[in-house]
Amino acid sequence: NNVGEFSPTLFIIEPFIFKRDRSQQKKSFYKIRRHSSKFYRIMKEIVLIRIEEMNVTGLFITIEGPDGAGKSSLVQKLIPAIESMIDCPLVVTREPGGSEIAEEIREILLNPAHTAMDPRTEALLLAASRRQHVVEKILPALSRGEIVLCDRFVDSSVAYQGQARGIGMEKVLSINEFAIEGLTPDMTLYLDVEAEVGLERIKDKNSNRTQDRLEMEAITFHEEVRNAYQMMIEKEPDRFVVIDAAKSQDSVFDAAEKALKSAIEDFKKTNEKG
Repeated sequence: NNVGEFSPTLFIIEPFIFKRDRSQQKKSFYKIRRHSSKFYRIMKEIVLIRIEEMNVTGLFITIEGPDGAGKSSLVQKLIPAIESMIDCPLVVTREPGGSEIAEEIREILLNPAHTAMDPRTEALLLAASRRQHVVEKILPALSRGEIVLCDRFVDSSVAYQGQARGIGMEKVLSINEFAIEGLTPDMTLYLDVEAEVGLERIKDKNSNRTQDRLEMEAITFHEEVRNAYQMMIEKEPDRFVVIDAAKSQDSVFDAAEKALKSAIEDFKKTNEKG
């Protein structure tokens, strides 16, 4: 088979399940259902059949959206709101970056001077940064039963590099599956805003700051990013919570807080049963 194409209906993955000693790891079995869309086949139609040992007891929440949607501002407003709802630690992080090595890769990725960077190089660097972030910060927190709030995750790579860069959404997803080994957000807050509106916000906000390399892309690039998110939402409506980011910051916050409150209540009930 070509890279990124999965023909078997059933296959076995032995991920690093949060343990350095592979002898302590048990096999996890996953089933891939065939689907008319190869992308969807690789995406969340990965159905768990059995996991004998999975130490993830935390809650993984991501925030996604085009540039200028207001993700970073929302994250800061959500921190005290979430902390008031929980009795466990909250880990707030971001991508690209989130850990020391990952942050160094971020500097390379977003440097405006690196205009010669090949799209596949960009995708691979993002996946490398994500891998380090996952094993160093996200998985340890989730294995301790903590809540992780992450500004961007795999969906961003699928949208930006897969669709907007033209690499292919399924190819970028495949690259990242190697990096994350099945780790999927429990819920994704998607802030939706038209590309033109988002870019105007960035210009107003960063009038005294140089835009990063991705923000400098043409509006058609950002339109493709938004199109990609819409395709992913259609495939996974249960994971995504779509919020109209064209509305006021208060309205966006209220919608996000409501969704998070519901998810956290379910998380608490599950832990109580466990």
